[in-house]
Amino acid sequence: MTSHSPQRRLTLAWSATEREAGTLLIAFASADRVQVDQHFGSAEGFVLYAVDAARARLAGVMAFAPEAMDGNENKLADKIGALSGCDAVYCLAVGGSAVRQLLAAGIQPMKLDAPQPVEALLQALSGAIRDGGVPWIDKLLNRDDDPARFDRMVEEGWEE
Repeated sequence: MTSHSPQRRLTLAWSATEREAGTLLIAFASADRVQVDQHFGSAEGFVLYAVDAARARLAGVMAFAPEAMDGNENKLADKIGALSGCDAVYCLAVGGSAVRQLLAAGIQPMKLDAPQPVEALLQALSGAIRDGGVPWIDKLLNRDDDPARFDRMVEEGWEE
């Protein structure tokens, strides 16, 4: 018999509306909502921010019942389902199975080597959105789409 851990999610009313272009929804695995300090699978909470080139806005907070690292086979599916719509999740550790499931759900897992303040990560994300150069962010913002790319390839010719 498996038991599902209860999940609580607080979402701000404005965040339920459609996202503006150039905005990413990022989740941070955090016990205190101030720094990334949790393993993805056993995270007791996530704080979500909508981030664009100029600012970051709190978009929601999630809380989960405390769990052991092993035992609840549904914990990954429950957490990934709760993060539906997020573009990325930052955490201290994430297992291979979770990475595969996150990527399949369209969520970029970001593993940190040590706890880091959410505020510093938000500033870095905002800069990457503004300036480009971070491949996964550029891809999400469709910056790697170059409509003239195929025309240039045709002009260059094809050699085997």
